[in-house]
Order: sequence, then C-alpha cells, then structure tokens
Amino acid sequence: MLGLTGPRHRTGAILAGLTLVTAGVAVQATATPAVAATPHRILFDDGHAEEAGNADWIISTSKPDPLAQDSSPSSETDWTGALSSWGVALQKTGNYSLKTATSALTYGGTSATDLSKFDTLVLPEPNTLFTTAEKTAIMTFVKNGGGLFMISDHTGSDRNNDGEDAVEILNDLMSNNSVDSTDPFGFSVDSLNIGSDHPSAISDSTDPVLHGSFGTVTKSLIANGTTVTIKPADNSAVKGLVYRTGYSGNTGAFFATSTFGSGRVAFWGDSSPVDDGTGQSGNTLYDGWNDSGATNAALALNATEWLSGASGSSGGGGGGSGTCTAAQLLGNSGFESGSTTWTGTSGVITNSSSQSARTGSYYAWLDGYGKATTDTLAQTVTIPSGCTTAALSFYLHVDTVETSTSTAYDTLKVQVLNSSGTVLGTLATYSNLNAASGYTQRGFSLAGYAGQTVTLKFTGTEGSTLQTSFVLDDTALNVS
Repeated sequence: MLGLTGPRHRTGAILAGLTLVTAGVAVQATATPAVAATPHRILFDDGHAEEAGNADWIISTSKPDPLAQDSSPSSETDWTGALSSWGVALQKTGNYSLKTATSALTYGGTSATDLSKFDTLVLPEPNTLFTTAEKTAIMTFVKNGGGLFMISDHTGSDRNNDGEDAVEILNDLMSNNSVDSTDPFGFSVDSLNIGSDHPSAISDSTDPVLHGSFGTVTKSLIANGTTVTIKPADNSAVKGLVYRTGYSGNTGAFFATSTFGSGRVAFWGDSSPVDDGTGQSGNTLYDGWNDSGATNAALALNATEWLSGASGSSGGGGGGSGTCTAAQLLGNSGFESGSTTWTGTSGVITNSSSQSARTGSYYAWLDGYGKATTDTLAQTVTIPSGCTTAALSFYLHVDTVETSTSTAYDTLKVQVLNSSGTVLGTLATYSNLNAASGYTQRGFSLAGYAGQTVTLKFTGTEGSTLQTSFVLDDTALNVS
C-alpha cells in the first residue's frame, strides 16, 4: 500500500556520501579527428534564396556535389562560395560527405538529396519560407535523429525583398509545423539587429561544441545579427553556449544547442561568422571565419561534428549517425542490490514497509520527515557519443500531508551535472502539488549529452513542517 500515515523515521540501506565521478570527455584543442569508417553526411540548403543579394551561402558553385569543382581541395579557394572554408575544412578530415540541396526539402523520398540520406541539415540564412511539406520533412528528420544547424541574421535581412527574413522564417519553422509547434527546441529567435559585438562562450570544459576536436571556442562575432530567448520550461535540453556581451541565462544567447526527439539542434544568430570573405564575383562579403577576435571556425566545425554524432565515430543511416550499441546504462536500476552503484544520503535506498516498491522489495525514498531536510540520490554514467537516443525514465510516487493546492513547499529536482558538479540542466521539478496515489512514469531525452560523462542527480528538499515523500523505482537510461 502506497502512502505515509506520519513522519518518516530513517531506516534502510546506507549510502555513501555523494561523490561525483571525475572521469570526463577527453578533448583536444587543435587536433583533427581520426577518419571515420563511414563519412558523416551533411546537406547544405541552397533552395531558399541563400544566394540572394550579397549573400553567397554555399560551399561550392558545383551542386549538388562540390567534389565536381575540385575532388581534393587543399585551400578554401578550391571551392567557390562564402562557406567554402567551412566545407573544405570538413572535406579535408575525410570524415564528411557534403552535398548541396537546390530543390524542395523532402524526407523519406527517392531524391539524391532527400533528408533520409543525411545526418545533418544546414540552413544557412534561408530567405524564403519553407512550405508546409518542407517543415514536416525537417522536423521529422530531426525527431528521428538528424542534426539541424540553423543560421539566422538580423531582423530586416530580407535579401530578396519577398517580405520575409531569416528571423521570421526560422521562427515559422519552429512554431508553425505539423510535427510539434509547442516550442519544440526551447528557444525563439529575437527580432533584433545587433550592430557589432564579440559574444563570449560560457565556461564549461565538458561541452563538446565549445571544446571539440577542432579547437576551443572563446568568442564569436556579431556583424548585424540577432540572438535567441531560451525557454528551459519548454525543453530542458536547451543550452546557451555563447552570449552577447552583458547577457546570460535565458536572454541574449547568440549560439545555442538543444535536442528534439532523437535529434540535435544548433542555432547561430548571424551569418557573418561563417562568411569566409571569398565567393562569387559581384558579392560584397566579410571574412568572419578568420576574424582575429573570435574562434568562429572552431565553433562551426565542432558544432557540425556534434550535430552529426561524430567525435570520430562511424556514420549511420538517415537522420542520425555514430556507433552505438543499444543498452540500458544505469546500474542497480531497480534498487534491488541496495546501496550499490548509487550515491547519496544515508537511508534513501530502503525496503521499509512504510512505503511500497513498484516492483521487487527496494526503492528510493527521499524526504518524508516533516522537517527541514535535503536528500540526494545520484549515479554517474557515460553516454556513448554515437547514440542518438538516450531515454531516461523512472517511476515516481509523491505522497504528502501538505494541504495547499497552489504552493510548492517541498520539491524534488531532477538534474544532469558534469564531472565538476556543475548543473548542465534541470530536467524537471516536482513538488507536493504532484501528490497522487500510485507510481507515474516520467521520461526525458538525454541525447544532447551523448559523448559525455554526466551525473544524474535527484535532490529532495523538504520544508520545516508537514511531510512530503518522493518515492522512486525502476529507473532506466536506454540508449541506441
């Protein structure tokens, strides 16, 4: 029988004090990744006025295959386009297969540039709206494990004078599609025209985009661009990596990442950082790629690697890539082995008859004392870099004698931490307001942490009077 008739007395298995495993992801500052067994397939879009006006957002004038212009480029001028530095840098690693789409984007079709044949889609400042069918294709591609790289520009950057700019087009993609229009990525593009800035990267030595195989990111560049507003309540995986000067938290994010379904998403607020200053005759371009006050090349290349599920792993099929063996990663996931594998507050893992396990005899019981208490429960796990799905689930029962229907007096936070103990993300916060009979399964995607060693941590905090018990059982972290 679930339910507590009075304040809890601490019993049950004893856990060691909380310690975080310090093993992290090894990163190299300047090295080039080892050649992957199967190249990661990147599709650059050029079907939405990416060459309108002075824009020249292509890797090569040879489309769909840039290798037809030069099959073994050694410098960015071997391919013609303002994004040729980006394309050539990827090509030279031997890890990537690059193509350009010039027609409508599809998913699940027979076209050579159908999204099902690629691991990552790059949208370099689109200047025409995506059709309803295209938006469905893009969102389905990401949901099924693809990477999406969205590059915006400032509001009013309507290069083809059709009444739409990149800000409006990308917001329309995220908010007006048939797959998920409820802020699926956890951010929206701001209607701003920021004249100039060198936004700074956050301090996070474990982030694979900021510290990837192509170098360490410290700053980026704004030369008339915009930012995004982050909304973690809509998607707990959203994360600002580079911020406009004077901004932090949920506002002013110039570069951000997120996940959706089994896929990954990156956003950059200006096209100037990926502009290498050279391209087709007649275009006025700007060399942001080699800007001496920024590390834009490392940011573009690391992000591409992360989106493709790369980090030296082999490519995969249609919407997602990398080597990954399907598995359940959490040890002692049902707590039946007592205190093994998990760390936290003494007595949290228990077989007390005052609460009931969902299955077996043991479960994790945080708080329930009717006094000021903080209980913790944690486990450290490494999510393989090639996994595009990392589904965390657990069963939760909340039992309380609090009577309020509006105030959260007692809370349980579910968080992801890095090896230094820094919170990378809060997946959810439950409280006495979530009290109900029986267990309810909760689930979250941790795909955004692939390639990292992270700690999953539950923290229960109880007020000074009236108990609330947070009871967990049957956890799992399934990857594939």
